[in-house]
Amino acid sequence: MMKQVAKKRLLGNSLKYILLALLAFIVIFPFALGIWTSFLPSMDIAKGTLWGGGQLTLHNYVTAFTQTKILRYLLNSLVIASLVTIAHLFFCSLGAYAFVFLDFKYRDFLFYVVLGTMMLPFEAEVIPNFATVKMLGLLNHYSVMVIPFLTSAFGIFMLRQTFKQIPRDLKEAADVDGLSHWQFYWKVVMPYSKISLCTLAAYSFLGAWNQYLWPMLTTFSDHLRPVQDGLRQLQSEETFNDWGMVQASAAIVVVPTLIVLYIGQHYFKSGLNEGSVK
Repeated sequence: MMKQVAKKRLLGNSLKYILLALLAFIVIFPFALGIWTSFLPSMDIAKGTLWGGGQLTLHNYVTAFTQTKILRYLLNSLVIASLVTIAHLFFCSLGAYAFVFLDFKYRDFLFYVVLGTMMLPFEAEVIPNFATVKMLGLLNHYSVMVIPFLTSAFGIFMLRQTFKQIPRDLKEAADVDGLSHWQFYWKVVMPYSKISLCTLAAYSFLGAWNQYLWPMLTTFSDHLRPVQDGLRQLQSEETFNDWGMVQASAAIVVVPTLIVLYIGQHYFKSGLNEGSVK
């Protein structure tokens, strides 16, 4: 009887791992194929000779760096993503602090109003946001890609749940010692919540880095385009029919994302658990 149970358990685990391996292959294979083709001559890619063709070469990467504006696009995205991340952490943490440590009328109601905006997709906000930034004269400027993303309901919600786990005794002790709200926020709350802050920072950076629709609508010059919109612009140019260079440029754009994910993978899991509902 025990042997039959053990065999069933072994069979179930084997099927589970086979399914997971298959799903992992489906997810990883297109990415690996893109990296592989970035090292192949464009003629081999055009012919469909992806295996056993010409020698691997770095020519596509050299061409991408020297004949395109990919470095400028990378710099633009780095500046925009960094500014959005810093602003996101600051304003979301201030909002979360207010909803936890400040007593004011309709506090919980206002929090649920903020939370309700999470159900509104960004695409539904494009037209009013575009009309607003146009009226303010912010089109084709770095600020147009930063100001609409200074804060978010998700960030406020996540940090609020983290701040609620701070012992109330700490706040009472801070009040006795004469600490102001700003001092308590900076010296106690922020260090206590560093894991959730790192998680939100990685989330904000990746979100800003991968922005496509909004930059496409609000930027009109190569001097300001981020990488996602820059790739689209490069692919629309006649000189960018080199598919090897297309793949190399796409691989270059992915590198910062992989670095952030690698560094922040621990914080993603820990931070989301820390910011969960109590």
